[in-house]
Amino acid sequence: MQIEGYVQALRDDLARVAALGDESTARAADLLAVALESALGRRLQEALGEAALELSSQLDSGRVEVRIAGGDPELVYVPDDQGATAAEAVSEDFTARITLRLPESLKARLEAAATREGVSVNTWLVHVLHHAAEHRTQSGGSRRRLTGYGRS
Repeated sequence: MQIEGYVQALRDDLARVAALGDESTARAADLLAVALESALGRRLQEALGEAALELSSQLDSGRVEVRIAGGDPELVYVPDDQGATAAEAVSEDFTARITLRLPESLKARLEAAATREGVSVNTWLVHVLHHAAEHRTQSGGSRRRLTGYGRS
């Protein structure tokens, strides 16, 4: 079911409950449904992200990712291209801490990226840092840079 389908089901449930009351109750239910719409979608994505992480931790190789295309979420198995999996990196105990000061605009972009992936910012950063460290290790720590302009 698409996320929009869950939102519509919530609206329908609220409308049925509101039908027991008067017109102001129905109006309150409509306003509540609108207010909950984005929160419900985000919570469903978070739940799918946690499910993907749990499934990934149970796999010997590869990982499970949440992909959303056209509003339709999918759990997709991604085979492992490298020796160490991202799931192995995530399954380690999170005991090390680091304090990182970021510009507010960058923090907002990181949060948006993590939300798109359906995981917490911490989990998203661990995945990105793990991948960057693996890539740097495999490429020999090369400092080659590509500069220029791109157009989309």
